[in-house]
This record gives sequence, C-alpha cells and structure tokens, in this order.
Amino acid sequence: MEKRQVNPMVKTALEFGPILAFFVAYLWLKDRTFVIGGTEYEGFIVVTAGFIPVFLLAMGALWWLTGHLSRMQLVTAVLIVVFGGLSVWLNDDRFFKMKPTLIYLLFGGALAIGLMRGESWLQLVMEGLIPLKHEGWMILTRRVMVLFLSLAVLNEVIWRTMSTDTWVYFKTFGLTAAVFLFFLFQGGLFKEHGSEETDSE
Repeated sequence: MEKRQVNPMVKTALEFGPILAFFVAYLWLKDRTFVIGGTEYEGFIVVTAGFIPVFLLAMGALWWLTGHLSRMQLVTAVLIVVFGGLSVWLNDDRFFKMKPTLIYLLFGGALAIGLMRGESWLQLVMEGLIPLKHEGWMILTRRVMVLFLSLAVLNEVIWRTMSTDTWVYFKTFGLTAAVFLFFLFQGGLFKEHGSEETDSE
C-alpha cells in the first residue's frame, strides 16, 4: 500500500488520542477497584487493559488512511502489547510503567549503533522530514540519543520514587513536552546545517 496524505488534525488525533483517553480514563477510575473472575484489579490495570486495543485500533486506522506506519510506531505498538499485557495478566502495574524506559533505551541504543557506523538512523526514521546536511543529521542524532537515554533514566526515577498519579501526568504531558521543547531549541542547528536540496524523486 503506497503512502498517502491525510488531514494533519486526523493524524494528530489518532496518534495522541489514545494517550489522552488513557489519561482521562485513569482520572475517572483510579480510585476504583474491579473484581473480574474473582480477582481484584485496581483502576490503573483496568485502564491499561482498555488502552491496548484503543491504541491498536488507532494505529490500524492510521495505517489504513496513510498506507504507512513508521518503525517507531511499530516498535511502540509491540512494546505496548507486551508490557501492557504483562501488567494486566500479572495484575502488576510495574510492567506498563517500565515500557517508556525500554522504548527510549531501544531507540537511544539503536541511534548509538548507527553513530558508531558513521550513519544517522534518525534520518531514516524521520524519512527526510527535516532538510539537513549529513553533518547536521549526525549532530541531531547524537542529541536525540542523549535525549532518549535521559528520558529513560527520568522515567525510571519517577515511577520508582513517586506516586502513580505523578507518573501518569509525566507520561501524558511530560514526555511529549520534553520532545517538543527539545526540537524547539534545535533552531540553531537547523539554520546552520540546513540543506535546501530536495530529492527530485
């Protein structure tokens, strides 16, 4: 299936809608306990169980509309199913809380491997969305690698030392804000190493 353009608002809703739905559902159900099959489940676990199919449906809709999912989206979907499923199956919220750590470690580690090979795998993931020369991509990749590894450490610190409420706010808003602010402050790099060349293909 070839890649197709989709309304940016629809794309954003499909990418961030499940996360916001998780947040709203958590605020609604966090203090409740549910007995299912003779086992008690806290609201967090029930919300996690609902988040998995909602996320997969959103990614399925995004793939159907655009004909494409990025490698990052595919890896994230797999980890959500695995770690979210483990949290629900074992009735243990720690697995789902560890998911962002593993995601950022995997992506940060992958970028590090690419850098050791003299390549910017970030450029492959972002698929030419940012017009940069090779030097610019290498610098940006090193910075994103540090960002990802730092967020992995930060996630571990927050979920292990703070309340579930704090972690949910961090996951919903903190991680997104951190990435947004990071790219906001890369203006100097984009200006210095930007390339006006575009592929004719």
